[in-house]
Amino acid sequence: MKCAFRSAEFWKSALMTLPDDSFFELLRSVFGKIKTPFNKQILLHDLETFLLRNDIQQTIAAYIDRNDARIIAAIAALGEPLPGELESFFTGEISYAELHNSLINLEERFIIYRFREQGISRLALNPVLEPVLAEAAANSPLLFPPAPLDTAAPPPASKGKNTPAPAPVFDDRILAALLSFVPVDEPFFKNEGEIRKRILDMARKVFPGLALEPLIGGLRVLGLFQADEGKLIPDHQRFAAFGKLSRRERMEYCAAGITCFTTASAPESISPWLFRSQLARLAAFIHRFLDSLETDVLYPLKTLKALAFIFDRGVPGVGNTQQGIDTAAVIEALVFTGLVVPVSAEQRRVVLPAEASANTETPAIALDATFSCLLYPEIAYMDAVRLASAFEVRDAGITVRFELTRDSAMRAFTSGFSAAAIIDLLNRLSHNRVSENCIWTLKDWEKRSGEVTLRRGLLMSLAPERRYLAEAGPLATLVRDVIAPGVYLLSENAETEAMERLRKAGVDMIAVHHEPAVRENPFAEPTQSFFTPLAARGLRGSKSALAGIYRQPPAAEAAPATAEEAAAGGTTLIANFHSILEQMRLSREERAELAARINRKLVLNESQLKEAVVRYEKLEARGLDYVGKAMIAKQAISLQSLVELTGPGKGGERIFGIPKAMEKDGGENILVLSILADSGGKSGELLRIPLGKISLLRRIKKSIFESATV
Repeated sequence: MKCAFRSAEFWKSALMTLPDDSFFELLRSVFGKIKTPFNKQILLHDLETFLLRNDIQQTIAAYIDRNDARIIAAIAALGEPLPGELESFFTGEISYAELHNSLINLEERFIIYRFREQGISRLALNPVLEPVLAEAAANSPLLFPPAPLDTAAPPPASKGKNTPAPAPVFDDRILAALLSFVPVDEPFFKNEGEIRKRILDMARKVFPGLALEPLIGGLRVLGLFQADEGKLIPDHQRFAAFGKLSRRERMEYCAAGITCFTTASAPESISPWLFRSQLARLAAFIHRFLDSLETDVLYPLKTLKALAFIFDRGVPGVGNTQQGIDTAAVIEALVFTGLVVPVSAEQRRVVLPAEASANTETPAIALDATFSCLLYPEIAYMDAVRLASAFEVRDAGITVRFELTRDSAMRAFTSGFSAAAIIDLLNRLSHNRVSENCIWTLKDWEKRSGEVTLRRGLLMSLAPERRYLAEAGPLATLVRDVIAPGVYLLSENAETEAMERLRKAGVDMIAVHHEPAVRENPFAEPTQSFFTPLAARGLRGSKSALAGIYRQPPAAEAAPATAEEAAAGGTTLIANFHSILEQMRLSREERAELAARINRKLVLNESQLKEAVVRYEKLEARGLDYVGKAMIAKQAISLQSLVELTGPGKGGERIFGIPKAMEKDGGENILVLSILADSGGKSGELLRIPLGKISLLRRIKKSIFESATV
């Protein structure tokens, strides 16, 4: 992450870019009347000297409240963020209008400033005030409140008829269960791309508590399933390639796929090729982010989202300030895949899955006499996937249970599995506890499955003078069956090799008729690498990225003092300055302007009151001040400034937005306002409200680093 403070010269250069009106107005607020001729370099030197005074820094420190300190800490943690990034960081905690108002105020108090880098405006902390701001900048508990460890125990489980079924623990068994669950020969989707109701109803019984839509969407992004004319077709080669990853990496890829799906603009048209680069970037981000967290620490959900946002901003090669990652969606996907586990309503713990045990002394499945098969969590991924090709999933909740049926066995036989291979697999996984009845039944089904056969493969016909090529020639080893004299069945993936052998034998004219193909061995060794192991991509050792940002104290440790307690003297200072103001002989406008400066914490010593150059600026109008409200509305329309308005009545609703126009309706002026999303409406929605019904209209000033001025 970047250093929280740049040089004083860099800060001065940022102030030098201010428009002259803004620059001199800012300096007059500090020194009062400025002598001519103006010299900006000398004025900035005088400003630096003023801000370095001990008494001034003590006053600035006393003024810093909790809200100020949180913004200072966020700017330090994010490393000179864009204003929009700061807004995203505080989403749900501080409204856009309140944050904007606070940033303007901190600029006027010289605590923060803005500079442009490659045409982009960024926020930074004033290096001249580093002795004052350093403590707040490093106060990460303000951003990430510590979670006491004694709240880690989950709430007791309720009992009763209406108790919902426990959600499945997402792991390799669930992936295998989905492979078994998805029907290959019937429609999975409606014409609109939504999952059919019948499928969803079945899924609710088999996978209680599991949201099927985002999971299937994520697996389609990964290419494990593909949609074809309303059907959902598994890609067995990709399922096999997925087994080359570690358990943790499989879950990380699943989380990345789910994030891609849930944030896609058109999730109904999923193609793994469209998401290839995004998927790789998200998987890398997730892997490094989890590496940066501790597995023995409780993280409040709000803290986890904030840490992910900072990690996206601060880790080179992972975060991208031009196209940031939707970290909230990532956290939801991590919870979905079990990499982040809720331990209470607000707290989460990182859980990294262990690899399947190499210990073969413990069975991986339990078989019973009804051909039911219970999969233990320790089962290896490829073993679970192979079982899924021969069994039907019955339950995939806390436990995962498959069942061997005639239909599932037929599916396995037609996919290239023999009864002997299935029996060997079951014996190995159950430690030779396969019943004689199960063995006899599998063999009987295999025998019966060959009595009536529909075979899929590469059909080759040879003229009588060419039959030697298949019977004793170069194609003999490729022939699976002789259908009729001169008609031979080859493996459907043998086309290329057959063509090469025929050409070498001198056959120069070959007629080829293509039909849709499936693999003879669905889980054969992949011919290409679909998934790159994340641990092998140099994505390790990233704990330093978030080191020291989130510190969780022991349960007995006292919480740190709040920023309000540390800045208790600020209220006293404001009261003292108001007392001095009361004794001064001023016009009503001058008194109002200086009182506003005191309240905005811009007055740092008594001389700034007595030597002030007052330029009254009306920013708000109330009640019956119809002329004032009209003037403020026109100013805001001209400058496209943010305004706050309050409706009539004591508990009137506060609304923030940008005025677009003033319209006449009879004798009434109507303010047309484009409201903000955090004002209770849809962002950009137009609100028309008569000026007479507005009890308060306040224009929120723009940044002094913007060119527009009143």
